[in-house]
Amino acid sequence: MRTLGNILWHFPFFGFLTAAFYWLLGLLLTILILPAPIGLGLMEFGKFLLAPFGQAMVSKAELKVEQNPAWQAYSTIIMILYIPFGLVFVVLNAIQVFLFCLSIIGIPVALVIAKSLGTVLNPVNKICVSSAVADELVRRKASEEITKYVGQ
Repeated sequence: MRTLGNILWHFPFFGFLTAAFYWLLGLLLTILILPAPIGLGLMEFGKFLLAPFGQAMVSKAELKVEQNPAWQAYSTIIMILYIPFGLVFVVLNAIQVFLFCLSIIGIPVALVIAKSLGTVLNPVNKICVSSAVADELVRRKASEEITKYVGQ
């Protein structure tokens, strides 16, 4: 089913163009050095958009990835400066979601774009992982919540 979703994403809806746009924008921002945290996040997002029905975007904090404190602080500053641009991208993608929902075949594509709105708003420190990894992170977080209530 994921393969069918990825095929529909690419051929009638030109998802590869969206993926290429975000990946090339990320590459440009990374080459410019100052907005590199945004560029790296957008490149990961472009990678996600190549096969969105088998992958997910997760935060590096959820994966407990160690980062240099200076890079983390710099990324936070850049993220704050990026928010106005991110809001523009979110509005454009929200319009895209609405338009795709007008046709039945566009609903799965609209769901992909809708689930990626958080990454479009804030691509800093996000990583593209397989759906299995994202599901395992959700399962572990739920297990920790249950442990709080059960008291074990």
